[in-house]
Amino acid sequence: MASGGIRICLVGATGLVGNALMSEAVGREDVRLVAVARREAPMPPGARMEMLVGEPIDWPELIAAARADVMVCALGTTINKAGSQEAFRAIDHDLVRFCAEAALAAGIEHMIVVSSVGAERASRNFYLSVKGEMEQALSRLDFRRLDILQPGLLRGPRDERRPLEAAAQILAPLADWTVLHGKYRRYRSISARKLARVILALAQEKVRGRFVHDHDAMMRVLRRAGD
Repeated sequence: MASGGIRICLVGATGLVGNALMSEAVGREDVRLVAVARREAPMPPGARMEMLVGEPIDWPELIAAARADVMVCALGTTINKAGSQEAFRAIDHDLVRFCAEAALAAGIEHMIVVSSVGAERASRNFYLSVKGEMEQALSRLDFRRLDILQPGLLRGPRDERRPLEAAAQILAPLADWTVLHGKYRRYRSISARKLARVILALAQEKVRGRFVHDHDAMMRVLRRAGD
């Protein structure tokens, strides 16, 4: 581990989870963020971090320059925003795997990736099928530790307008406590800030292996971290 705390290389800094992670890292002496992105992202006041900007083809070099202990991948889009299923897959599968391989080449042995509840390669839902395929691809790589997060609906402010998702965010807390029980608990929503705290807690873990975290598992991570 580098001096000054755990060094985290973050890809996906301009998204909801990336922004939340940058905010949650403010004031923490045990964490140093280095973001790799296509464009500059606004950094929260007091952020103790660097931002390396370049096109994805340059990211392996930037990831290596981050000299990180942990890779956090919060890349993700929607089919509607991407414009096609092929463009969606290019980001949520191909680019994620590209970053994972670059991390390994740079000597990073621990990766944390944000996936989705219901991710399954055999799913009839294209979105979930791609997420499942991505999880399998990363699981075949030689990371010392791989943490796969499978959150339900992510709550928090987004730059782009998603009317249906905005409505779902309003109703989600009620559904979490009145409907989503038993085997459906894994579909409960989670705020991006809370998911960021899960990521920061997992970045400190040393146990080897592949770990898939559903909603309840993420809550246990937070309790162990004293959150």
